[in-house]
Amino acid sequence: MAFISSLDISASALSAQRLRSDIIQQNIANQNTYNTSPDGDPYCRQLVVFSEKKRFSDVLDQYTRMSENNTGIKHYRGTYYLNRLNRFKNAGVTVAEVIDDDAPFVPVYDPDNPLADEDGYIYRSNVNNAKEQMDLMAAQRSYEANISAYKAVKAMLTKAMTLNGR
Repeated sequence: MAFISSLDISASALSAQRLRSDIIQQNIANQNTYNTSPDGDPYCRQLVVFSEKKRFSDVLDQYTRMSENNTGIKHYRGTYYLNRLNRFKNAGVTVAEVIDDDAPFVPVYDPDNPLADEDGYIYRSNVNNAKEQMDLMAAQRSYEANISAYKAVKAMLTKAMTLNGR
């Protein structure tokens, strides 16, 4: 049923945005860290990479196999479907990976610090508080939008169930 698939899509987006918010909050918490050893690095900003649950290459391979074997049902627009009821099974979003930001660390001149390099610099984390606040706001807005979508589908499903009972 398409309603259940819509609920799954919104739920997957909610969990992905929750993880994104957690990573952003971790970045903010570690924004003032310095390198802890002379040849060590400070905390590196982390970024979340989202991906669609259904990989495009899998869908393309599936349609290619069907057109070669003529086993699929041809839609009037030329799109092939193996199983129309199951086409949203893997739809939604997932976190593909959490990567380190490649921005350089911020050098701070402190020649008296025992962790300073030969030029007298220690290095602070590459986390920019303004960027993190903007990313957190975007994640919160996306989370709220997905909650609204979830509630709308839930209300439609409830209404459909009450109309079916009459």
